[in-house]
Amino acid sequence: MSDESMTLLLGQPEGASYREDTASLYGRTIAALFAEKVREDGLDGQRGVVVDDEVLPYDTNAAEVPRQVGATYAALWTKAKAHAARVAAGATKKRFTGLDKPPMYGQPTLTYNEGRDYGFKRDGRVSVMTLNGRAVMAYSGYDTHTALIRDGARIGAAKLWYDKPKKRYYLLVSLAVEVPDSTLTSLTGVAGVDVGQRYLAVTSDTTGKAAVHSGKEPRQKANHLARVRKRLQRKGTRGARRRLVAIGQRERRQQAATNHTIARRIVDANPAALIGIEDLTHVRERTDPRTRGKRATKKQRTANRVASRWSFAEMQAMLAYKATLAGGQVIWVDAHYTSQACPRCGHTSRDNRPNKGLLFMCQACHYTLHADLIGAKNIALRTLLIRQDWVGTGGLSVRPDASDDEAKAARLSRYAELRWSPEASPAL
Repeated sequence: MSDESMTLLLGQPEGASYREDTASLYGRTIAALFAEKVREDGLDGQRGVVVDDEVLPYDTNAAEVPRQVGATYAALWTKAKAHAARVAAGATKKRFTGLDKPPMYGQPTLTYNEGRDYGFKRDGRVSVMTLNGRAVMAYSGYDTHTALIRDGARIGAAKLWYDKPKKRYYLLVSLAVEVPDSTLTSLTGVAGVDVGQRYLAVTSDTTGKAAVHSGKEPRQKANHLARVRKRLQRKGTRGARRRLVAIGQRERRQQAATNHTIARRIVDANPAALIGIEDLTHVRERTDPRTRGKRATKKQRTANRVASRWSFAEMQAMLAYKATLAGGQVIWVDAHYTSQACPRCGHTSRDNRPNKGLLFMCQACHYTLHADLIGAKNIALRTLLIRQDWVGTGGLSVRPDASDDEAKAARLSRYAELRWSPEASPAL
């Protein structure tokens, strides 16, 4: 099973003008969704939800507001409990700040549930629920995506997105596509992917073939938008605030497009391969904290901004589903010491990376290479080890168990015995 997303351009609702369309689909619904805080007296008997002194009935899209807010707080509470467990275990001393302020909803989207809030009809039409009842309209989309619906793909939740400059509505539909399970015979290669901030992804397979996906151009665009955002924040006018919203949306789209492109290139270069990626769960808490606030220098503030916008999880998720659709398989491996361990002799030390730079120089065998490429090679070796365990046990471990310290220590001990041989590549 693989998740695929589809974008449909919605036409004008049947029997409604554009002004009625905007009022029913966008205006009041988004105003409800964008409420800065949930009022304790937000429920007005059985009539509906109170937003800006106006009662919105439950049988409309306003019912999505408490559902989405409730889901947001449930996710934050789960994170708070996980963080409390890490504090109790002595893994971190940071304080969880996710519940200090109410959540903000800043995207012009609205979530629909299939079968209840929207549904597809015959003759290329879709029915969506609005504040004024059901609206039936025609839609258009990419032939590849619409063909998935005709072929019986399972339709999931969707998001209604309004492109305000072009005055268009888009329905972002999630699809579940049935694909055959990966087998040892169907996977013909092994590759490792190291993700980073300066080089967004570096790949290496067991034959020594490597690829580097630089983040220089996306970083330059992000730095430019940061400077523009800073000037607009100082200006503080109403037009400047509207421009800030547009810039934030543009930066998010650029980031998603970059991740899509890199994930597609990796999958195209490694078709039908077992691809290993790092398990970076809680990586932001494990890394050394940088100086923040007024004491931070300009360079430190830039580094903090870049780190906070590092979307490695999104890229890994895109890589996982794209590889599945292409007949491959993505697994997660332990990220410990991937850029500090020498793949030639196994010597592991922080001194192998002088000044924590991009140059890797083994202090034992003097093997020298780019540090991110060293990480990709080590990930490929660990992925190959997991494949060999798959051959022996008949079961594939997709993600390592981080809760068992003994099992984790045993895995790291096995990783330390791995060696990269330039003379011969492992046969699969």
